[in-house]
Amino acid sequence: MSKPAICSLILNTFFLLLLLQGCSQKRISRTGYYSMDDFGSIKKYDTHVHIREETDTLFIQQAQQDNFVLLNINVNSSTGKPVHEQQAFALKQIKAYPNQIAYATTISLKNWNSENWEKETLDYLKDSFSKGAVAVKLWKNIGLELKDTNGEFVMIDHPRFDPILSYLTKNNIPLIGHIGEPKNTWLPLTEMTVHGDRDYFTEHPQQHMYLHPEFPSYMDLINARDRMLEKHPDLKFIGAHLGSLEWSVDELAIRLDKYPNMAVDMAERISHLQYQSITERQKVHDFFLKYQDRLLYATDLRLTAADLVLKGVTDPADIQQHAHEVWLRHWQFFTTDQSMRVPKVEGEFRGLKLPTEVIDKIYRENAERWIPGLAKNNK
Repeated sequence: MSKPAICSLILNTFFLLLLLQGCSQKRISRTGYYSMDDFGSIKKYDTHVHIREETDTLFIQQAQQDNFVLLNINVNSSTGKPVHEQQAFALKQIKAYPNQIAYATTISLKNWNSENWEKETLDYLKDSFSKGAVAVKLWKNIGLELKDTNGEFVMIDHPRFDPILSYLTKNNIPLIGHIGEPKNTWLPLTEMTVHGDRDYFTEHPQQHMYLHPEFPSYMDLINARDRMLEKHPDLKFIGAHLGSLEWSVDELAIRLDKYPNMAVDMAERISHLQYQSITERQKVHDFFLKYQDRLLYATDLRLTAADLVLKGVTDPADIQQHAHEVWLRHWQFFTTDQSMRVPKVEGEFRGLKLPTEVIDKIYRENAERWIPGLAKNNK
C-alpha cells in the first residue's frame, strides 16, 4: 500500500473513531435525559454520609461500584465519639480509599462557657483543614441542647459563633449546618407526613419536640438560622437536610431567594420531596429547574439509620444492597417520570425526569462548586 493510501486510511480511521465516540457521548444529549442504564456510568457525589466504624466502610465499597464519591460528615454529638477520634478515623478511611471519600470536620461545644473556647475551636479547625478537611459541620445541638451559664438555649446567631463564622468566610470554607429539625418533629406521630420521620422519632422520643414543649419552637430555630445568614452574607452555607425546610419547596425558595450564599443538601429529606410530588409534582419539578445551582445530592447513609435498625439489617451484603437500592431509587426519581412507590412515603408519585444538565449539577457540579475541596481531592 502506498504511503498516501496509508495516510488516508489512518485519517479515515481517526475520524471514524471520533464519530463513534461522539455518537456514544451524544446518545444521551440527543434526548436530553439520562436513563436508569446511565446510573453506574455517571460520576456522582453523596455529600452527606456518616462513616464512623470499620463496618461503615461497606458504604464506601458500594460507592466504588456505583460510581459515587462520599463526603463523610463528623458530628459533635453528646453520645458519639469525641471529635478528634472521628477525625482520626476519617483520615484513616481517606488513606485507605483515596479519591473515594472526603470528610467534613466539626467543632466541640464541650467548653462552650469557658473563655478559651474560641481559641480552642479555631486551633482545632486550622488543624483539621491542614489535614485535608473540606468543610465544617455544625449540628442541631446548637439550639436544642447547648445552654449558656444562665440555663438558656444557645442559638446559632449567638455572638460567640461570629469569630468562627468569620474565619470560615475569610478562608472560603463551606459550613454545613444542621440547624433545626424537620417540621414533623413538632407534630404527633400520627400527623407526620413521611414514614422516615415517624420511625426515627418513635425510636428517639427524646428528640421528638412534640413531647417537649420546654424546648425552642420550630420557627425559633429557623429564625435564628436566618439571622445568622443575615449577619454573615458572604459565608458559604449549605443547609443540611434541605435547610430544615423540607416540608415546603415554597418556603425553601423564599430562603434561597433571600440568601444567595445559601445552598442545601437533600440528606434524608428526599422523601419529603416525593411526598410533595404526590399532589404538586410540577411545582417540585419547576423548583429543581429554578434552583438547579443550589441543590446537592445527599442521603445521610449510616448504619444507625432507622430503616436499617428496625429491619435488623446486619449482613454485609444486605447493607451494601441497601445503599445501592437507596441510590438507585433516588436516581429513578430524579431522572425518569415513572410511577413510583417508596418505603418512606405513603402513596404513589411520578419521577421528576430532570434534564441531564440539572442532574449533572445536583449530583456532581454543585458539590464541587460549593465544596471546592471535593474537586481538588477527588480528581
